[in-house]
Amino acid sequence: MNFSWDVFWQYLLHPSDVYLYGLGLTCVIAVGAMLLGCALGLLAALARLSRYRALQYPVRFYVWLMRGTPLLVQIVFLYTALAAGGIFRFEDLDLGFLVIPGNIQAAIIALGLNEGAYMAEIIRAGIGAVDRGQYEAARSLGMTPAKLMRRIVLPQALRVIIPPLGNEFNVMLKNTTLVSVIGVQELLLSTQMITSATFRVFELYLVVAIYFLVLTTLWGFFQAWLERRFGKADGHRPTATGRLFSLQGFKLRGR
Repeated sequence: MNFSWDVFWQYLLHPSDVYLYGLGLTCVIAVGAMLLGCALGLLAALARLSRYRALQYPVRFYVWLMRGTPLLVQIVFLYTALAAGGIFRFEDLDLGFLVIPGNIQAAIIALGLNEGAYMAEIIRAGIGAVDRGQYEAARSLGMTPAKLMRRIVLPQALRVIIPPLGNEFNVMLKNTTLVSVIGVQELLLSTQMITSATFRVFELYLVVAIYFLVLTTLWGFFQAWLERRFGKADGHRPTATGRLFSLQGFKLRGR
């Protein structure tokens, strides 16, 4: 194997503008999709916990659909199939100071929709882990359901939600590579563009692997800090982790 150390160190320590653009876009897509997923997950979790079946069933269908189909298929369907069927086409969005291409919009929405299904179950279990007696105590003080959720339930549920949420973001960083199939120039597609010009495939894919390893490692340190910051006062740490998250560890009292 003809491994070029010069090429490897050059792109690892002195990345080109193409690499830096792909790296930045990877982070932007991951953060944007995660924020969207958390928002959708919170709404879906609240709907699942509602007493109204008209709210529960659509959310159950959404979670079933998103978790039961491949993410890659969802991305291609949202961007390509909807446009081919004449249903919806993502157009470039001009904000005046910034133009967001249609494929980047589709990437963030597709990843966010998929993530929302997982976050819905994580948040629902986190809310269910809050002692039921606190609901009754808050109601006896005259708190409205919205204030109860905002001031009592969600702050405590956050301690349970943070560990799997952090793992979900770790997964999200790596899942951004999938949006290269719709032409989004994130880190993987940027690497493919450079390899087509330099033919140094092994060296450059090794570099992109190291970049992702650095990103996920840095996030791992931040996640550990968050868990220590919001950890339970009794020192108990939830064992739920990301997509392996199980609802069996939590008893939903009164349900």
